[in-house]
Amino acid sequence: QVQLVESGGGLVQAGGSLRLSCAASGSIFSANRMGWYRQAPGEQRELVAHITSGGSTYYANSVKDRFTISGDNAKNTVYLEMNSLKPEDTAVYYCNLHRLVLDYWGKGTQVTVSS
Repeated sequence: QVQLVESGGGLVQAGGSLRLSCAASGSIFSANRMGWYRQAPGEQRELVAHITSGGSTYYANSVKDRFTISGDNAKNTVYLEMNSLKPEDTAVYYCNLHRLVLDYWGKGTQVTVSS
């Protein structure tokens, strides 16, 4: 089994910054990638960014040049540095680990950006 625990969400004003963390534990060997998704009220869950086991990264167009994903293999932790936050970034952010053919999810952390 895989456990993912997110932290770092909160309330911030537009233009501010937050850093999300996701600590992974359990059967995480052979993980292909880890990343962050988000879901706003009434919207579908969408991919924000991911990082592969080889270090390649992907960003949604809406967050490019504002968000940075990174990983610490020694700590089995992935981070999402979010800068220049906008009200439209408000959502529950979920950590995701993709291993073999399965996806694992954290419980989510709320990010609220006030205008």
